[in-house]
Amino acid sequence: MFGRKGRETSFESLLRRQEDRVYRIGLAILGNVQDAEDLTQETFLKYLEKRPRFENEAHEKAWFITVARNGAITRLRASHRRELPLELEIPTPGPEEREELEELYALPPEDREVIHLYYYEGWSTGEIARMTGSREGTVRSRLSRARGKLKKLLEEVEA
Repeated sequence: MFGRKGRETSFESLLRRQEDRVYRIGLAILGNVQDAEDLTQETFLKYLEKRPRFENEAHEKAWFITVARNGAITRLRASHRRELPLELEIPTPGPEEREELEELYALPPEDREVIHLYYYEGWSTGEIARMTGSREGTVRSRLSRARGKLKKLLEEVEA
């Protein structure tokens, strides 16, 4: 909604800045559109409940990534071992992108998470380690393992 005289409110501005990021994190970790959409709504509800004050843009970004990540992990634990087929309802991917996304979603959630945070969000392995509460070496190992799995999966598709 817009405030008086058509000006965007601060919440709407925040929503525009962070909504795609939160959704992509949810999709990367959870693997389906509906859960990612639910996670996005829950993350913004948490923001409205807590009303955190951000020191700067990086702090805001880190807060939303952390809350979305934690929410996604909670959802995974809640569905504990409930195996559902991963849905691929991402808007308009081409045939090549669809194959790559299918391979990405074939990875375990912790591998998808590091791939997303490193390649799509641009965080360093040290930053990811602090954000996830892991050791930096563990993050590097997950990243390396995920790359290897993706490479193998993509080679199998091409063969």
